Amino acid sequence: MLRVTKLTDYATVVMTVLASHHLIAPDAVLSASELAERAGLETPTVAKLLKPLAQSGLVAASRGASGGYRLARPAGQIGLIDIVEALEGPLGMTECSVHAGSCGIEQSCGVRANWRRINDVVIDALRGITLAQMLEPPPPLSPARRIDVRLATT
Repeated sequence: MLRVTKLTDYATVVMTVLASHHLIAPDAVLSASELAERAGLETPTVAKLLKPLAQSGLVAASRGASGGYRLARPAGQIGLIDIVEALEGPLGMTECSVHAGSCGIEQSCGVRANWRRINDVVIDALRGITLAQMLEPPPPLSPARRIDVRLATT
């Protein structure tokens, strides 16, 4: 099963809390403990998440008695791929999707090109959903959604 880590999931929750707070008070900041309370998470977990989110330029921190965290840029300019990569690094469905030369059968592999195409589709899907869209109510479920992927032939 392919899935993001629990920390990446929690990071998305924390980012949506910051985004919704920004709608109410654009210049206000939230402390790690305030974020934890609003997100329903433990403060140490939120503190752990804020470090890579700040390092990747997704949140801005201000120090001092009235310090805290806020989004570093508008929610509509932050894609889910930004959050995933801040926590997990470059997205790769397989090791060779990210790093060439990491597999012993790379030269003779007949599926590498297809995994790279699938990897690109997933990245584009995550890039296409913004943090602002995550605040919107979900659309009604459609019977089935089809993603067309053309696979390479060797």
